[in-house]
Amino acid sequence: MDNFTPIASLLGGILIGISVAALYFFNGKILGISNITAELLSRKSTDKAWRLLFIAGLISGGVILVLLQPDSIGESPASLGILILAGLLVGYGSSLGRGCTSGHGICGISRLSTRSIVATLTFMSTGIATVYIINHLVT
Repeated sequence: MDNFTPIASLLGGILIGISVAALYFFNGKILGISNITAELLSRKSTDKAWRLLFIAGLISGGVILVLLQPDSIGESPASLGILILAGLLVGYGSSLGRGCTSGHGICGISRLSTRSIVATLTFMSTGIATVYIINHLVT
């Protein structure tokens, strides 16, 4: 908790909420990053333009942060190989769970979806258990 930033966290949460509401209001779509990405990569998808812009916005936000505040993001404690494996496992888990933390955790819980509440509890408990096992039992 050395780097806890309540104001920045609150503003980030507000921006996420506005993004979710805007995407639904203007486009009729639920903000789920795994689905947006999967449909962008799908050959059958016909509405790729907004998906590409959305993903580009996510990536450019990180790039802008690093350019403006290079010290804001430290070095990763994991190797590139572990990060790639983790990303693939998250992608597979999102597909297996029929959604991701953004779709279920932000949009589904706000709609009081039982399926999303159970999925988010599963995501969170699995993540907590994984971090505990890796940090305390494996290393």
